[in-house]
Amino acid sequence: MATNRSSVDVPTWSGPPKGGVRTAERRGYAVPKDQRGRGGPDGPGTGAGTAVAERRRGRFRQRMGTTLDLIRANPTGRVALKIFISIAGALVVTIGIALIPLPGPGWLLVIAGLGIWAVEFHWARRLLNFTRRHVQGWTRWVTSRSLAVRFVLGSVGLVFVAVVVWLSLKYSLGIDLLARLLHYLATH
Repeated sequence: MATNRSSVDVPTWSGPPKGGVRTAERRGYAVPKDQRGRGGPDGPGTGAGTAVAERRRGRFRQRMGTTLDLIRANPTGRVALKIFISIAGALVVTIGIALIPLPGPGWLLVIAGLGIWAVEFHWARRLLNFTRRHVQGWTRWVTSRSLAVRFVLGSVGLVFVAVVVWLSLKYSLGIDLLARLLHYLATH
């Protein structure tokens, strides 16, 4: 039995889920309806050659953007979001700053905290872009150098980290590793 193609209902993409938008509008909140630049079958990031991971990331960003827009549409939600973003970013940045002297992800956490703040604050977005540009420039410069120069830069970095760890242990915990090592070498 053949079916007539014109009578078959083909589902079409109609944008992001409208349930949250309708609910917010029913409650009297102004919700931005502009969905340009957020992706979709005909929008950016979802062309025929786009990988599945890129489409998933686009959907996540789209849903996150829609959720944040719904929260910002409510005056109480806007204030609560600012407070939450401020506290979460401050917590991550503070932990990152505390970990900077220790070997580990100190700077990475500081940059992650800036990323959290950048969701809501323009100054953090500018600072994050500034940091990203300079880290990428430094990385390009270092990788364009010879192996000997990279070895020297890596050695200087390791010496710097060792000195910071030694000083932080000496002055914060009262443990002088250098004195203990010299004492050990003198007695054995």
